[in-house]
Amino acid sequence: MTMSEFLPELLEQAIALPAARPLISRVPDGITLYLVGGAVRDLLLGGAPFDLDLVVEGDAAALATSLGGDVRIHDRFGTSTVTLDGFTYDIARTRREAYAQPGALPDVEPASLAEDLKRRDFTVNAIALALAGDAAGELSAVTAALEDLAARRLRVLHDRSFIDDPTRLLRLVRYVTRLGFEIEPHTRAHADEAISGGALRTVSGPRVGAELRLLAREPDPVRALRGLGELGLDAAIHPGFGLDDEDLARRALALLPADGRRDRLALAVAARGVPGPELATLLDTLAFEAEDRDVIVAAATRVGEVASALRAASAPSEIAAAVSGAPPEVVALAGALGAEPQARDWLEQLRHVRLEIDGRDLLAAGVPEGPAIGRGLRAALGAKLDRRASGREQELAEALDAVGASE
Repeated sequence: MTMSEFLPELLEQAIALPAARPLISRVPDGITLYLVGGAVRDLLLGGAPFDLDLVVEGDAAALATSLGGDVRIHDRFGTSTVTLDGFTYDIARTRREAYAQPGALPDVEPASLAEDLKRRDFTVNAIALALAGDAAGELSAVTAALEDLAARRLRVLHDRSFIDDPTRLLRLVRYVTRLGFEIEPHTRAHADEAISGGALRTVSGPRVGAELRLLAREPDPVRALRGLGELGLDAAIHPGFGLDDEDLARRALALLPADGRRDRLALAVAARGVPGPELATLLDTLAFEAEDRDVIVAAATRVGEVASALRAASAPSEIAAAVSGAPPEVVALAGALGAEPQARDWLEQLRHVRLEIDGRDLLAAGVPEGPAIGRGLRAALGAKLDRRASGREQELAEALDAVGASE
């Protein structure tokens, strides 16, 4: 059952959103376009959402094509992605869903807006605002949606919600941690039952991984990953996975520079209990990008040796040798494990020091191609870091001395 009311002031707020401006004027006459889900929820909470999810009771692909931007059509669910003036919109046809088996992707067919709202994950996301067309300004919501939003409460729409789509368990954690909402008791009971029954095992690894990555990219990834543990979902991902040391994670994040990845670092802290070979396999199963996988594995498994080497280092060249090309996530975590002064020196200053010479200069000076080039450049960088060399001539002299001493 849905309810609706006319809210012109909410429509004005929606149309004023930067992402809405390039869209509204292009919607053809006679088409009622609805803003749905989290964007409406956030508007009602006083926010200004950037990402807009849209639905239409009709041909979404035809509407998307008519808008004039770059369009990608996804036939499986009757959705389209449109890019206009730098903004990206997901436009879907209103639909109903049926699940052939727990954890499977749903089978879909066209349906009314009212039915579309009933298929969603939580009542506070089952709200729609008509942006254009004859119904513009009309707010539609499932029963209890607005009351739950006012009470800051998360409630599923039906009892099999977490069985049909267990990724909603991960989304539950994300909304709890981001919005600060409470879980309605009946919903919590269904979540506990689904988790204890192994519901997450019915979902493919890539789908679980996609939700885990979204969790780690939350504004507070530590709180988000801790939320997994509070529901017992971390052990459902892997028995050794879980962010148990919140203080360690926060110390590491405080050291991480702007070019580091907070999500990678938080996941690495949570993965320290997973043996290295198993961790690489787990991240592959969860469809992590190879670069992300390698950094997380390095930070989770190599950090002890890097921290030990950093603690023993005093001269800048020793710090550089201790780091030995490790990414900033590894160094930040090593700093949090007791090597903070050295890690901070590296991350804030030393890693930015650059030589004025390069391999071509050594080749021109008669050094043959091969390992000697790298040895010479490392020696020159060490001398520059320790303030024993300044300028091209001194750097080259240090490099050539090191090559001569090693041959």
